[in-house]
Amino acid sequence: MRADNASDSAGPRNDPAGGDAATADNGPVSEPAAGLLTTPQSPDELIAEYDEERPARRLSPRLDRVVVALCFLTSVFVLWQVFAPLQRGNQFYLILFLAAVLPLVFVCYRAGGRRAGERGGRDDPGVLDWLLAAVALLVALYPVLPFGIGDAGGGFDAFLDRQGSLSTVDIVMGALLTVLVLEACRRTTGTVLPVICVAFFLYAYYGGFLPISWPISHAGFDFSQIINGFYNDQSGFYGIPLDVCATYIVLFTIYGAVLDATGAGRFFIDISFAAFRKSRSAPGRTVTLSGFLLGTVSGSGTATAVSLGSVAWPILRRAGYPREQAGGMLAAAGIGAILSPPTLGAAAFIIAEYVGVPYLQVLLWATIPTVLYYVGILLAVEIDARRFGAKAVTVSTVPVGRQLLRHGYHFISLAVIVVFLALGIAPFRAVVYATLVAALFGLVERAVSRRDPSDPDAAPMPLPAALRAYGADIYRALAVGIRSVLPVASVCAAAGIITSVIVKTGLGQSLADLLVAAARALVTNPTAVLILTAVFAAVAIAVLGLAVPVTASFIIAWVVIGPALQTLGASAAETAMFIFYYAVLSEVTPPTALAAVAAAAITGGNTIGTMWQAWKYTLPAFLAPIAFVITDNGSHLLMQGGGWAVVWTTAVSIVAVAALAAVTGGWIAGPATRLQRLLCLPAAVLLLYLQPIPIGIGLAFLAAAVAANLITRNRSARPVGEQ
Repeated sequence: MRADNASDSAGPRNDPAGGDAATADNGPVSEPAAGLLTTPQSPDELIAEYDEERPARRLSPRLDRVVVALCFLTSVFVLWQVFAPLQRGNQFYLILFLAAVLPLVFVCYRAGGRRAGERGGRDDPGVLDWLLAAVALLVALYPVLPFGIGDAGGGFDAFLDRQGSLSTVDIVMGALLTVLVLEACRRTTGTVLPVICVAFFLYAYYGGFLPISWPISHAGFDFSQIINGFYNDQSGFYGIPLDVCATYIVLFTIYGAVLDATGAGRFFIDISFAAFRKSRSAPGRTVTLSGFLLGTVSGSGTATAVSLGSVAWPILRRAGYPREQAGGMLAAAGIGAILSPPTLGAAAFIIAEYVGVPYLQVLLWATIPTVLYYVGILLAVEIDARRFGAKAVTVSTVPVGRQLLRHGYHFISLAVIVVFLALGIAPFRAVVYATLVAALFGLVERAVSRRDPSDPDAAPMPLPAALRAYGADIYRALAVGIRSVLPVASVCAAAGIITSVIVKTGLGQSLADLLVAAARALVTNPTAVLILTAVFAAVAIAVLGLAVPVTASFIIAWVVIGPALQTLGASAAETAMFIFYYAVLSEVTPPTALAAVAAAAITGGNTIGTMWQAWKYTLPAFLAPIAFVITDNGSHLLMQGGGWAVVWTTAVSIVAVAALAAVTGGWIAGPATRLQRLLCLPAAVLLLYLQPIPIGIGLAFLAAAVAANLITRNRSARPVGEQ
């Protein structure tokens, strides 16, 4: 794929500093096809800097090879567990998994931030890091050690028998593991989640001292009881979050890494550019489609936005998109990748476990919301193309048909996941089969082309050299899969602290009752109470998501906010998907919005302006999930109910999304006045209530806005003498 006339910079430059010259160092400096960087930082550097995780170390070559080997062995262990599970049970496996990944965190992630002059240089662990890694290995393996330490007998069965009455050594080991898990979480995701975990620990310890009249007071627990809940109870470190990470998330991460190693990422971008060819809306449509496809490879909204932006921004600039609008579009497309089947985000696997349904059911629930999300983005793309007078850009690509014939096999592994899930095969087996399919097709492709997919212009290699290179790529991909899951594993282990405290103290139900009581203090009508509670919940989840990663945000919200919505009549499915979408959408909500920050780094646009543009593109997705819980008809958007009910609620919701796009984009059939946009806002809100009378009123508001817009457009189009 190549963009013609790469040096053309006809598009406007909305530089926040004022003045076009100031943007020279921030914009693209070369075309991706030339094999050069498109920004002052490479995409990998930007992903590391702006992704949910904090920057990992740049290890020396020798140590890096050792870490890659350890990650590869862990990957093999995880894959082997799918077909030959350990006989000692799931908790035994989780102990070994945590013992494998936790020490790697202290080797791969630094204790502090990036030091001056460190970029591009060596950054090996220090003595303290190695000590922490060694202690982490010991305390994580302690429950399964065959020999006893101190007053504690050895062996896994003996450890389980001491549940509720831990020995002194057990308590010390559990306390050390608690501290190490919190430190690993801090290194990979920042300080907020560890601080929240410490607050929950203090609540468990001191909650018994609270006045008994307080709704959140409890009987109180001593230190050993708390550690027992963390270390020797299935609601703690080895609960559902880590279980999902070790059995689902890690396998999908490995799959994405293998898919990327076979050249799928480049193919998805190339075919997206080829699909739309030349029109003024083509660049925006291409970004949207590419974001959807790339999400299957990266699994991260920020990584998708950066990978896509490094290629697409030069095209968007030449088409005439201002920097902020282009960055917002890239961020929205990136976030959409983790909202979309067949992979979704990590929290989707936790939904399946919490609600107790097959993962395929979660994919079905996500189908219509995904359609609504992308309808909103595409409408915004069409509006912006007209508002900014975007120009058609000629992009030299191989025709779609030829690309599909040559590289269409990249879609086969995705289809394998869906087909196998439909056949009732467990998700962790389905994704392993898909990984094998992707690897085998990649092997055939490498044997035929004898080229590295990351450098297709290079000369063909001899067949033995090509196969050796491919083997090395798969070896690294399996290691990358484990290395990429380290932050998620740290978050999931830390989340065990929160879930354990909530289970023991009943805090979740107490907070849920307070949330409902706050709504009832303002309104008395049951419907109004539900709506107000949903609004409170949406705001709370969005705020929580500003501080912690999506997975942690979902887990906390599920145990704290979920019971409130279910108390008022929302089903578990509706509640879970409501929480999931707001947890994900916090990634494009100012003032953090990491995906938008990374996109702004690509385009050189104003960061806050880019955040607001991303929020504009995703606004329909912010309102649609409320429809899940406020009326019975909202469940139809999750494909629950009869076929006709699903069809009409989807159609009405699409109209509501179109009305929201008119509000944010300022365009209906032509430029919309402020009054016309104000008419569209209640139209969208009423339509999403999905009841006959509100729908009728909403359609009346929308009809008035459209009619007024057509009149003003026709008047402005008349020659001066006829007006």
